[in-house]
Amino acid sequence: MILTGGTVLYSATDLTAAASCEFALVRRLDAKLGRVAPPPESTDEMLERTARLGDAHELRTLERFRAEFGPFVAESAVGVAEIDRPERTTPEALADQQEVTLEALRAGADVVFQGTFFDGRFLGFADFLVKAGQASAGPVYEVYDTKLARHAKITALLQLAAYADQLERLGVPTGPEVHLLLGDGSRSTHQLRDILPVYRDRRERLEALLDDRSREGVAPAAWGDERYTACGRCDVCAPEVEAHDDVLLVAGLRLGQRERLRAAGLPTLTAFASSTGPVEGLADTTLAALREQAAMQVQGRSGLAYRVFAPAALGALPPPDPADIFFDFEGDPLYTENAGPEWGLDYLFGVIEHEASAHTSSGSSAPDAGLLGLPQPGGIDPRTVFRPFWAHDHAEEREALRAFLDYLTERLHEHPGLHVYHYADYERAHLQSLCARHGVGEEQLDELLRRGVLVDLYPIVKKSLRVSTRSYSLKKLEPLYMGDLLRDSGVTNAADSITAYARWAELRDEGEAEAAATLLGEIADYNEYDCVSTLRLRDWLLDRAAENGLDPSVAAPAPHLDALGGDGGPGPHGTAGSGTDGSVGPDGFTFAASPVHEALSAFLDRVDAGEEPGIDGDDRTAIALAAAAIDYHRREDKSFWWEHYGRLERPLEEWSDTRDVLEVTHTRVDREWYREGRQKADRREIRLRGVLAPGSRLEPGASGRFFVYDPPHPWPDPRARATDRLAHARTTLDEVLELENGLTQFVFTEALRVGDLPYDAVPIAVAPSAPPKTDSLQAAISEWGATLAAALPEFPADPALDLLRRRPPRTLRPSVAVDSAPPTSTTLRPVGDGPRGTIDAIRDSLLDLDHSFLAVQGPPGTGKTYTGARVVADLVREHGWRVGVVAQSHAVVENMLDAIVGAGVDPAAVGKSSDSPAARFTALSGRDALGRFLAHAERHDAGAVIGGTAWDFTNTGRVGRRSLDLLVIDEAGQFSLANTIAVSVAARNLLLLGDPQQLPQVTQGTHPEPVDSSALGWLTDGHDVLPHHLGYFLDVSWRMHPEVCAPVSDLSYEGELHSKLPATTDRRLEGVEPGLHLEPVQHIGNSTQSPDEAALVARIVRGLLGLTWHDPGEEPPGRPIEASDIIVVAPYNAQVELVRQTLAESGLDGVSVGTVDKFQGREAAVAIVTLAASSAAEVPRGIGFLLMKNRLNVAISRAKWAAYLVYSPALVDHLPGNAAELATLSGFLRLTRAVPTDRAPAG
Repeated sequence: MILTGGTVLYSATDLTAAASCEFALVRRLDAKLGRVAPPPESTDEMLERTARLGDAHELRTLERFRAEFGPFVAESAVGVAEIDRPERTTPEALADQQEVTLEALRAGADVVFQGTFFDGRFLGFADFLVKAGQASAGPVYEVYDTKLARHAKITALLQLAAYADQLERLGVPTGPEVHLLLGDGSRSTHQLRDILPVYRDRRERLEALLDDRSREGVAPAAWGDERYTACGRCDVCAPEVEAHDDVLLVAGLRLGQRERLRAAGLPTLTAFASSTGPVEGLADTTLAALREQAAMQVQGRSGLAYRVFAPAALGALPPPDPADIFFDFEGDPLYTENAGPEWGLDYLFGVIEHEASAHTSSGSSAPDAGLLGLPQPGGIDPRTVFRPFWAHDHAEEREALRAFLDYLTERLHEHPGLHVYHYADYERAHLQSLCARHGVGEEQLDELLRRGVLVDLYPIVKKSLRVSTRSYSLKKLEPLYMGDLLRDSGVTNAADSITAYARWAELRDEGEAEAAATLLGEIADYNEYDCVSTLRLRDWLLDRAAENGLDPSVAAPAPHLDALGGDGGPGPHGTAGSGTDGSVGPDGFTFAASPVHEALSAFLDRVDAGEEPGIDGDDRTAIALAAAAIDYHRREDKSFWWEHYGRLERPLEEWSDTRDVLEVTHTRVDREWYREGRQKADRREIRLRGVLAPGSRLEPGASGRFFVYDPPHPWPDPRARATDRLAHARTTLDEVLELENGLTQFVFTEALRVGDLPYDAVPIAVAPSAPPKTDSLQAAISEWGATLAAALPEFPADPALDLLRRRPPRTLRPSVAVDSAPPTSTTLRPVGDGPRGTIDAIRDSLLDLDHSFLAVQGPPGTGKTYTGARVVADLVREHGWRVGVVAQSHAVVENMLDAIVGAGVDPAAVGKSSDSPAARFTALSGRDALGRFLAHAERHDAGAVIGGTAWDFTNTGRVGRRSLDLLVIDEAGQFSLANTIAVSVAARNLLLLGDPQQLPQVTQGTHPEPVDSSALGWLTDGHDVLPHHLGYFLDVSWRMHPEVCAPVSDLSYEGELHSKLPATTDRRLEGVEPGLHLEPVQHIGNSTQSPDEAALVARIVRGLLGLTWHDPGEEPPGRPIEASDIIVVAPYNAQVELVRQTLAESGLDGVSVGTVDKFQGREAAVAIVTLAASSAAEVPRGIGFLLMKNRLNVAISRAKWAAYLVYSPALVDHLPGNAAELATLSGFLRLTRAVPTDRAPAG
């Protein structure tokens, strides 16, 4: 901020600062206005170094533009115009420099560097304004900014929006995109429409704040003033938190919890520590833990204190072994080589060992053992040996990683009982990241993790101890156990180490060898100290265990395939193995190197080395996707199992809000253990009540959900420690009942293992079921990949490969040019006039396909299923095609098959395994039924349609390879690329039918390439609408009135979706305007249910019932609207049940209420959407889930005539965490700022 002539000028930096902490910005403004002393300015050497590197990055970019375009020549409208910074910050000087900038823009400079913007309040200097084209009003410019980061940060994106907003203000034609030139050499491009609404909202809030604070006579901002958000952590907030004894001092307390405590009259740590009774909005267990922590901190004001509150948790410590290792990383996140794309360097992997065991592994097998693991006498603790693995560039980092893992593997072979101790999860996570980055050691690390070799002491501390300190960092705990070794000077933290390492590199490059060696020794000493600290913490925890009568139990192995029983019995931690109950074990952990993957990877290496010049960027991407698909299912499985086992280790409060997890609060056994009929094992019926995590789906009939049990163990497991939780998946869900207050009740049947004795214990939680076996899918992908690998560098004609390459569908007739950017060609048939224009065009294009794909995107109400069914009917009846239909669920497949029968195909020619009594198609039974059905059609040379899941179409016993003329992938916006490759082997051609703008698919794994993207999502490539050269976009909705369709089209379809006229306008609901009605409701403290919103929903419903609804397609055409004409959509089960209860209490039964997934494919005259949460701070699973435009799209687009959006205005008062969330919030702002409010009927 700049104060000039009584006016406060602000910049994009001030705007982002206000979004992070308004209190800090207000306090700094108060200082500029002389109301308070300026807050202390701390020196941060890391930030200063970052700024220097950022300036160098900007200069390199400027040099590239200079080399490309040369200096600015106004007469010829070319070159780089470099705008000088104004010498003074007076309004006149700033306005003059803005005019200089405008002159360069009007003249058509290729690039404008450091363009000045000043509108009387906003002041900014844009890094680069780059000419992107020509419009009738003049040259078109887009904003480019250089940032040292490797990813797009929100602050940088808002800065781009600020400059684009200024361009629009000045009347300069502005392109639709903005760009970040990142520190790794990449360019991050973003749609301006996904950023500008948030920027303008934050700007409006900032200007109002500055106006209010700049008035005469305003007192300095006081801590706790609820008008201003406060982060509680920055240099301005931290002293205030301390000075006011703010409840934020409680370790682990979050801002949202602080607000609930303040609302309960508990603003200070002292008051909270001595309080009793419940606090609204805080679970009893969470409240008790926080209150105990507060009491400990009050007690510890006279000196650090601790209490062992859960001694049993100390039993998780493995037995000590003389060969145990204590490990710590040192890394520099700002390191880069020659301004290359790779950032960050882990320059020291440090471990200590006990001296007596040091001779067992010298590390000498590694190259340059002087750097990689040579043992050195312990300089801090004489009982230990320090072993550093140094790396001073990326090549050495790779070798250090390899040597470190080799050292651990060798040492573990000689000492199978050893463990590697660390504090917090960074070491494990970063080892995984390094292995992925360098492509080495993944199998070794997986084995270490499988065997439970790495032991994180942090969760053991958190689960067993209360310590009277605000932080549980290692440094804060050291006074408990370091004794006379405790340090508080020199290199004492990670930031000091990074700064010292950067200085070491400078000394080395300057030839100051002695000074450099001294500094490197200090860094090693700091790392060794941290390792010793970890050792002493472990030993101190062992002493606390002994004081509580605990001896370390024999360590149980971590999950391993070999430990899994084949009878469905529990594996490690009691987890069910592959067996009769249908659950599976983590066989995805076993990573045998795939020869197909190796062949594809080797070809990619040749491409990268320049040895395959015929492979362009898109083709390389396709091959990389193919390679990543080979192990897709193994990675998905591994992610599930590591999450599952991690869940069993972590405190319940850390994972109880995970999707598909039920935290059990009450249990009742409805039927004790029994055995009847041919049962070989006892069963019981148990009723569980609890809080189901948001976004969960637990449907009756589902089997294999894990029951989680606390110790003592209900059944024997020799592989489990006494402190381990156990889990099994011998369960079937029989009934689901929604209760009040956010509770859900489930009735399960639980079975014993054969031979186990009944027990009285009940589960503490229900966790997600294991992924199904994917052997046939993996085999199909591997077979497909082998064909590709054998053909390279040629690309065989293949539908899945065309999809990965994003090539236009290959057809038998020549292509023609189409109007698109970049220019492309297509052979797709144009859509003709008449009701069958689109159907005929899709059918004829499919008939013309040559081992390729065709995509059809069908937004809500556009008749996707209707169209697809008639296309298939034509192909089967008129051309004798044999067609398959596959989707993620049986219900979707069967809906399409019924529609195909409805389109005129003989039911005898449409088959699927099914037990549905209402099916219009032929229901088949038996494992080989599909194969026999298809064989019958082939023998009679007849057309046929078969339906199934991916397992059916990859099973050669059911569907032969390439035996189908066409495979329809329904809901292809939810069908992963990897699974698309798998099922593609069944057919010559693919029809991708769906909409990536509706509910997305859910995946768990982290993949090297986006093979988890949906097939249609991959084709749209970040856009909302399918490119015309890849297929057809159904752009006419037969459902939504134009006033409903318009906001949906803007939110999710780039304005290209339109209503069918006059069909949608001939309908009418008397007394209610058509369109989206906004209903903002002020409330606080709500996360998953809001009584205020539920009450408003009831009032809206009451006002609608009885109004006259006219629909020419119904008989009679005019009738009173009924409860069945209205649906209510909520994001959380708790709000669903609260709305149901509120409606019932108001006598408004009959209105359908559910979560959004319940209503996909349905429609109603009126849809009411209630979002429930008060603010972003209260939203479980993150604000991105609640405001996701896919979910809002589906919810609002159910409406034919009107949709009501009931929400808290405070939902927008937050700064998103990433670019995707920024786009989500911008979409919501476009939605809620585009139409007026308070248009509900009176009720």
